[in-house]
Amino acid sequence: MDELPTYTAFHGSLHLLTGSLHDVLTELKTQADSLDAASSILIFEDRSGRQADFNLRGTLSEVLEREAPLPSAPASAPAKAGPGRPKLGIVSREISLLPRHWDWLELQRGGASATLRRLVDEARKQNPGQERVQQAQAAADRFLGAMAGNLPHFEAASRALYARDQAGFVAHSADWPADIRRHALHLAAPVFADPSGEGTPSE
Repeated sequence: MDELPTYTAFHGSLHLLTGSLHDVLTELKTQADSLDAASSILIFEDRSGRQADFNLRGTLSEVLEREAPLPSAPASAPAKAGPGRPKLGIVSREISLLPRHWDWLELQRGGASATLRRLVDEARKQNPGQERVQQAQAAADRFLGAMAGNLPHFEAASRALYARDQAGFVAHSADWPADIRRHALHLAAPVFADPSGEGTPSE
């Protein structure tokens, strides 16, 4: 089972907290009156590095019910047949293939969609370490684009991230606010780990 996603909140260049969506929203709602310039609070989903927007208006219970509802019980009715089955985690999107590709897919066990899902899962299993590196690079890059795009040596640090050059990244980010630099290194940990997977980034 996949781990629950974590979120990180920043107030300007200061790290406020990292935790579950429920915990982050609770803390932000609790501190709303004491945090000046609330518009400068940015929240990031750590797995992807993408910025997330949440509506903090209303009471805490209203915010949590609206933005972080508890999972509902599975419906007893069978999932509706057709493109995409959101309740089963299957999302329909359009892809483009040549006729020979479609012909081959239609001959496979389970049809085109099942075959594509099986091929993707098999490819992911072949090199999970490389997939983790690519995901971490993308997450750190998105976070840095939002938080460090105007900081000194941003482009050089980005090149070091994709070159897996930890020493270069640390050197180019030396003058950044400490919390931004620290969280970027946290997101990029799989990128800078040694081949055994046991390495940890230094600050």
